[in-house]
Parts: sequence; structure tokens; C-alpha cells
Amino acid sequence: MHLETEALLMFAARREHLAQVIEPALARGEWVLCDRFSDATYAYQGGGRGLDKQKLAALEQWVHGHLQADLTLLFDLPPAVAGERIAAQARKLDRFEQERADFHSRVRQAYLERALSAPRRIQVINADQPLADIKKLVEESVLTHCL
Repeated sequence: MHLETEALLMFAARREHLAQVIEPALARGEWVLCDRFSDATYAYQGGGRGLDKQKLAALEQWVHGHLQADLTLLFDLPPAVAGERIAAQARKLDRFEQERADFHSRVRQAYLERALSAPRRIQVINADQPLADIKKLVEESVLTHCL
């Protein structure tokens, strides 16, 4: 699939999800938790696949310029460690997990650059530590930013 077509499809799906799920929940005063949003598009399609970030920014503005996450948690992990953890799960890899190491390094770098550009919204959490420590950092971030 052509990269720009892939990005268009992702943003079209995001627009539909916003209209059907996220915006109604927010209108009811509910919290919304997503496992991926536009930061993932910048990382995977922009960083990983090399799609022009200005095109992604234009799509983001068009689809949800009025709406951005209050808090994004970026669980940072060196790609080699992530690969070891995935391999230990002994399951079928998805198409992104099947990518080469250089792809994953570009994705990580794009995420970290995005975090630098929005330090109040994006909290980088070192995911290469015990789960109890990660949980504590998540709780602290949510309490600090959302309550």
C-alpha cells in the first residue's frame, strides 16, 4: 500500500473513532483512554516509514485539530529489549513487529522527538525497569496531569 494512502486510511479511521466513541464520551464528561493516537502515526508512518511530517501535521489538523490528548504516556524501551520481550511471548508477530531493527530505531527516535516538542503533554517513562516502578510512574503522571 502506498504510504500516503496508508496515512489517509489511518486518519479516516481515527476521524470515525473520534465521532463515534471519543467525542460522545468526552461530551458526557467521561475519561477516554486510547492505546494509540496521532503520536503513533508520526512515529510509525513519519519516523518508521519516512512519510513527510508536514503532510501528517496537515492531516492531524484536518481530522482533529480541535482535540489533542491531555496526557500521553510514552513507554520508552530500546528496540532490542522490546524484541526480546516480544520473542519471549511466543506469539505471531504483527506487521510492525516484523520490521527490521532500523525501522524500530526510527520509530523510537520519532516518538522521542515528539515528546521533546510537547513536554507538558507527553511523559516519557523508562519501560526498562521493574513493572512496579513503571506502575508508580504512571500513577504519578496521571495524578499530576489529570486530577
